[in-house]
Amino acid sequence: MILVLRRTAIFIAFVLVWALLAAAAAQSATRDRDIVAFTGFAPGTIVVKTGERSLYYVIDEQRALRFPVGVDRSGKTWTGTARVEGKYVRPAWAPPREIRRDHPNLPQVIPGGASNNPMGEAALTLRGGEYAIHGTNRPASIGGFVSYGCIRMYNRDIVELYRLSRSARR
Repeated sequence: MILVLRRTAIFIAFVLVWALLAAAAAQSATRDRDIVAFTGFAPGTIVVKTGERSLYYVIDEQRALRFPVGVDRSGKTWTGTARVEGKYVRPAWAPPREIRRDHPNLPQVIPGGASNNPMGEAALTLRGGEYAIHGTNRPASIGGFVSYGCIRMYNRDIVELYRLSRSARR
């Protein structure tokens, strides 16, 4: 009888620990995106603060959704304003000349959805496609200074931003 009680107690402890770990993982998966106080921009505006490695999607005159992002490496940063010109789901990627110079073994085009495609689940293009806000196949890069000018987001976040953003769908 004592052996059965011990096994039951161990089983219950195991289930409780597993449930706590699952709850913590679920909370961390949704904590990255926050609603924060944010003023000075029209609703629907996307603001990237490179130094913070954060992207803000303005909800209204007082609030924005804040997302963690990977941003441009030193010397690759651009500033200014741009409109979202294109929206793509699982886009193919043709490495630009500068990236091809640094990585000559890359193929001419990497198909959308391929495991080695750095564009992830969706992309919003800016400035004639020269820059993009896109998902990533390297989620560990989020929060760093890692790109050649694009803004990287977790795939779940770019899917949400894609849904929220305005532009002609392609």
